[in-house]
Amino acid sequence: MPSPVCFTRPLALALVLQLVLVAAVCRLGSCDGPADRIRRLPGQPEVSFEQYSGYIGVDDKSKRALFYYFVEAEADPATKPLVLWLNGGPGCSSLGVGAFSENGPFRPSGQVLVKNEYSWNKEANVIYLETPAGVGYSYSADAAYYQGVSDKMTGHYIPQLAEVMVEFNKKDRIFNLKGIALGNPVLEFTTDFNSRAEYFWSHGLISDATYRVFTSVCNYSRYVSEYYGGSLSPLCARVMNQVTRETSRFVDKYDVTLDVCLSSVLSQSKILTPHVHNADVFFCAFATSSSRSGRASTSAWRTTVRYLNRKDVQAAMHARLVGVDKWAVCSSVLEYELLNLQIPTINVVGSLVKSGIRVLVYSGDQDSVIPLTGSRTLVQNLAHDMGLKTTTPYRVWFEGQQVGGWTQVYGEGALSFATIRGASHEAPFSQPERSLVLFRAFLQGQPLPETFS
Repeated sequence: MPSPVCFTRPLALALVLQLVLVAAVCRLGSCDGPADRIRRLPGQPEVSFEQYSGYIGVDDKSKRALFYYFVEAEADPATKPLVLWLNGGPGCSSLGVGAFSENGPFRPSGQVLVKNEYSWNKEANVIYLETPAGVGYSYSADAAYYQGVSDKMTGHYIPQLAEVMVEFNKKDRIFNLKGIALGNPVLEFTTDFNSRAEYFWSHGLISDATYRVFTSVCNYSRYVSEYYGGSLSPLCARVMNQVTRETSRFVDKYDVTLDVCLSSVLSQSKILTPHVHNADVFFCAFATSSSRSGRASTSAWRTTVRYLNRKDVQAAMHARLVGVDKWAVCSSVLEYELLNLQIPTINVVGSLVKSGIRVLVYSGDQDSVIPLTGSRTLVQNLAHDMGLKTTTPYRVWFEGQQVGGWTQVYGEGALSFATIRGASHEAPFSQPERSLVLFRAFLQGQPLPETFS
């Protein structure tokens, strides 16, 4: 949950309450003709489920509103769970990334939308929320709001939002929160960021000598702290230059096995440091075929950007642009307090588990930005500190007739970790079928498949 600038605790609750009420009313069949109902998206194939989108006001004083997109489950929506999906970034769109690139019902293709056969609304009703204000169609009419916003990515604001809901339920039980799932999250700054060195080295991206200085002379967490603190030492600068030179700007750090969009990389005027989103390289991840052919192109993400900037699409979704000229995948107007990443949330995850909320931490195993090794270590240490016994030893799980990844479960499913084999930082995009299997098992509270199907 972005805080404290984006949401105060009452505003966070008000937002979730409004989203839940919107979804509940629609699921009860009382949404015939409301203002937020989407009659039909331009170029959309025929579907049997309903869709809604519009704005939730979160601050009348500064005229802040967050844009949501709600899709009913494909079948029996009244009996299916409700899922809130949030993308991190920082400042990247749950609509453009989550809904239209990862696990939503449609993917833009040319001038039309094509059906995503592995959409998560096969299993649940899903709300995609563009947050904080300044991301996508969400906005604030007060331009001063955009200065110093705290966006701590999904590993921070999802556990924090869940914690607020649990606290609220102690007084007035409204939320029937069952669990949270965190994909490639930042849970503890030092562990998560420093796991990059081992990941780079184990995948051949850096040499033995560079690995040694990257772990002993200046590790990644120190480098980030110095960089964002405005006091980058010559020593850390030299180490990071050495790491950057060896890993190369021609490798997509969000999926180390995929080719980057070469033309986009060459067109940049300077090499961006690895901790900053290199937007053109990042977006190439969305453009690469999930068949993993290695032939990257910018056409897919450009198609998404073009689609969501179409006036007829914005009209159909009841969206408007306020304070920006166009919709963008990641915000260009927000100035983030990025050192808030140092605030740990692994302790919040522990308190949620104690409260009876199931927690799944999953990792695309080709992501070097928030590597699986850090997440796995944090989950394992948390389980140990809480006295949770291992109820499923580390093992493979299957999707179809292939290994889908690896998993380990603690405390009879209270806390679990899983990898998605061959997946990037945006796992549902690069491995949609395996991600859907993981999602289905999580919702049903069932173990991941142990055998071939």
